[in-house]
Amino acid sequence: MDSSNTLFVGKVLKQFASLASTNDYALLLLSKSKPSEGTVISTLNQYQGRGQIGSTWESEAEKNINFSLILYPTFLPVKDQFQLNQAMSLGVRDFVAEYLLNPVKVKWSNDIYVREKKVAGILIQNSLMGSQIRASVIGIGINVNQTEFVSNPHNPTSFKLETGTDFDLEKLGAALCHCLEQRYLKLKFGQADAIQSDYLNHLYRYRETALFQRPNGIVFIGEIIGISETGKLGIRSDNEIEYFATKEIRFL
Repeated sequence: MDSSNTLFVGKVLKQFASLASTNDYALLLLSKSKPSEGTVISTLNQYQGRGQIGSTWESEAEKNINFSLILYPTFLPVKDQFQLNQAMSLGVRDFVAEYLLNPVKVKWSNDIYVREKKVAGILIQNSLMGSQIRASVIGIGINVNQTEFVSNPHNPTSFKLETGTDFDLEKLGAALCHCLEQRYLKLKFGQADAIQSDYLNHLYRYRETALFQRPNGIVFIGEIIGISETGKLGIRSDNEIEYFATKEIRFL
């Protein structure tokens, strides 16, 4: 992976033929040492990939991008950690939008959608120290050349399904590092408001009337009106605004 277009992201690359989980490896590395900021753990065969809150991430060997990025966002208070989620989500969205013509959106909180289909997922695991973030592992899975999904996940797509073209994974990895670094630097140098604005501009179903479902099965009509400082999704329904945490609301 050519990292000549970045300052630090991807300069240290630990690439493996096979790994259970790039995030697990990155967390183990952090428990034993302090890798350089921007270190990337990558594999072409991730066989126990994880999504948010116990979900799994399917990735066919040799077909997709599976990597984890180590960052030290010590400038961010714990209460503002969702800003990192916004920056990383936008970095992945920026990258996908370079290659796919259809509208690319961030589905709250950090799935990347092409039209109504999921092309990428992000799992961020923060290590906290007091009121600060000590370290972050940004796990990213992007469907690139995979065309069949045997686990039958919800509405998947890939670069190849969208374009009919095979892509060079190594070249894509370098471009992804560049996009992530650009967004991270903007966050680091005080552009959190601009990042939040961009996040809303690219938010899936923002300001649209849509159906949602609560964990108890109740379905209601609502409109996404924003995101709280802690990253909860604000939905207006019957002239009342309610905020939901991850897994407290389902898009229909």
